[in-house]
Amino acid sequence: MTTTLLLAALTGLVTGAGLIIAIGPQNVFIIRQGISGAHIAPVIAVCVVSDIVLISAGTLGLGAVVAGHPAIVSVAKIVGGAYLIILGALAARRAWRPTATSMTNDDPSRTRGLWAALGTALALTWLNPHTYLDTVFTLGSIANSHADARWAFSIGACVASLIWFLALGFGARKMAPMFASVRAWRLLDGAIAVVMAALGIGLIVMS
Repeated sequence: MTTTLLLAALTGLVTGAGLIIAIGPQNVFIIRQGISGAHIAPVIAVCVVSDIVLISAGTLGLGAVVAGHPAIVSVAKIVGGAYLIILGALAARRAWRPTATSMTNDDPSRTRGLWAALGTALALTWLNPHTYLDTVFTLGSIANSHADARWAFSIGACVASLIWFLALGFGARKMAPMFASVRAWRLLDGAIAVVMAALGIGLIVMS
């Protein structure tokens, strides 16, 4: 039984990593926060806790319930897509007209900056339909295929999320010296704008 649980946990770790490690709005946001050094620890905490909640919900069978109401998925795609397009437009504006506060963490209102960062992290997680497809539907379905070892699989997937977001956020922080110039930040925000807009349009088209 112990071997079965261990294998399920390792399978969850590998499967979770395969689904989580991908270029998406959440990861792009964490990279930018990591590079700027702005509230990266609480942002990572929000993303990890969100994944744990969603993976657990999938393991409990929520994915099957939502799958029975396709209209919910369609609405989520439209709302999420519109939000990503807005974020892309904001990134494009930063790239076109960079400011001191868009490149550093010197905002005098650090409390407001923290809540804005947490709000964005929550929105990018919970308004993104792909998050539900990866965590609730896919990981939840695979977890339940392991029967009595489903929670071991779920724990493995949650550990993958924790490792990935820690590596992504604090790894990006090491890249900060590369972004000491305005040009580097403009290029980064330009790339973010393209990714966000493309993902947003894609979600709306597929709705």
